[in-house]
Amino acid sequence: MAGVLLTGHGGFDKLVYRNDLPVPTPGVGEVLIRVAAAGVNNTDINTRIGWYSKSVKSETATGGTTGFAYVEDTDASWSGTPMSFPRIQGGDCCGYIVGVGEGVDSRRVGERVIVRNVFQSYVGYRPWEIWTFGSEVDGAFAEYTKAPSRETYRVECDWSDVELASMPCAYSTVENMLQRAHVQAGDHVLITGASGGVGSAAIQLAKRRGASITAVATSAKSEVMLQLGANRVHPRGESIVDALGRNCIDVVLDVTAGPDFRELLEVLKPGGRYAVAGAIAGPIVELDVRTVYLKDLTLFGCTFQDEVAIKNIVSYIERGEIRPLVSKSYSLKDIVVAQKDFLAKNFSGKLVLRVPE
Repeated sequence: MAGVLLTGHGGFDKLVYRNDLPVPTPGVGEVLIRVAAAGVNNTDINTRIGWYSKSVKSETATGGTTGFAYVEDTDASWSGTPMSFPRIQGGDCCGYIVGVGEGVDSRRVGERVIVRNVFQSYVGYRPWEIWTFGSEVDGAFAEYTKAPSRETYRVECDWSDVELASMPCAYSTVENMLQRAHVQAGDHVLITGASGGVGSAAIQLAKRRGASITAVATSAKSEVMLQLGANRVHPRGESIVDALGRNCIDVVLDVTAGPDFRELLEVLKPGGRYAVAGAIAGPIVELDVRTVYLKDLTLFGCTFQDEVAIKNIVSYIERGEIRPLVSKSYSLKDIVVAQKDFLAKNFSGKLVLRVPE
């Protein structure tokens, strides 16, 4: 089969397109999936360049093209353990079940499915422990992949494969953040990185819950953010405190961190909630602990997800409550072009790889 191998931490040269890879064999409780499309995510780049290692202090873009001069391989993964190479990445998968392993009903063959991007099957459903699709196990950047049947979900909708592949990572990440931060109708929610895959998902899913939304994005992308459901768009790079004032936001959904982190806590109301699932603007931030305890803030780190997050997303899709925002699609063999465009950030929503062409 054709696929893209990640051969180590580093630059684009670590992505190797091959057409002689073996088709995986589904094991007990697994399904074999013919991949139709796979979304491009920030975590693909973070994993490639080893950004998850504590030895890296800068934002993703600094090493996105060539990697970093030094990465401590021992902790450069989601799980904090060494990566195993070569690895097929790709955490977003839309495809069709073409085979089943022992213990799986053969009637599943033919289903169009998406795959949960954080697996609990392989760790015995222990709390706060996951394996990530495309990191701890091979993912969707290939013509075929395998996944636990229990964590592979049939979806009935009229969307294209490319559109459906834009959903799993971004939307389940946000649904988890919303659940953890207890977002409800009437909350004023501030969303950073609002024009990206996770951010645009956050606008739709927070609006679905009845929240009022202030989105942080470049001025050029304001109209798209408003069409998605934002009530207001704050220009990225300008002071949030100066524009909104202190103590006016119920919940912050953050995927950027970086130099604006201090202001994100300043705009939260006393008793406010801050949920974070990324740090693309930089993982090292300035934190005044007095702000946290004097305002009784609650901070949520959001990686582990209960199964209900992806199950909810499937139900929202099938009921027509959310819609995809795909900017562009590419052939799998053009993954480097797709990642370069991803790093340039001149788009809104998601970029998706077609598998095969």
